[in-house]
Amino acid sequence: MAEDMVPGTEEQPKRLAMVCWSSDLDRVWPTLILATTAAASDVEVDIFFTFWGLRVLQRNDRRITGTNWMQKGESLVDRGGTDHLKLGKIHFGGAGTKMIKKLAKDYKVASPTELMEMAMAIGVRMHPCQMTMDLYGLKSSDFIDGLQPSLGAASFIDMAAKADIQLFI
Repeated sequence: MAEDMVPGTEEQPKRLAMVCWSSDLDRVWPTLILATTAAASDVEVDIFFTFWGLRVLQRNDRRITGTNWMQKGESLVDRGGTDHLKLGKIHFGGAGTKMIKKLAKDYKVASPTELMEMAMAIGVRMHPCQMTMDLYGLKSSDFIDGLQPSLGAASFIDMAAKADIQLFI
């Protein structure tokens, strides 16, 4: 048996664990770019979407979510879905967001919606945070198809502890 074929010495794939906690376009875009780049480079990728970041996984056509007036009010203020992301800085009532989206289109940078579809097609695993789902009154039917089962923080910490790279964006 050749030296490089010794059982138990096979190289394990690298793993990346990310937390997406924001629905700001300028945080979600790099999260999805890094995730798709890593997955295309044979890195196993898991993204944990929590707090405002959970809204990124929401269906673009789902407007009002939740079961009580506070949850419904929050969903009106922070509309979910990749088509509705806004810049965290220089938003300028929508002008800044439109400008950066136009620049991205002109320079052929994939949109967050395209990156999300690409990420799922190449095996990026996306995990909704169960606690945040409960907090916002979100159900699995409020989300895009193809997600992993929801996780709690302890499960994500265990996953991240086993990863080679951990990012909080």
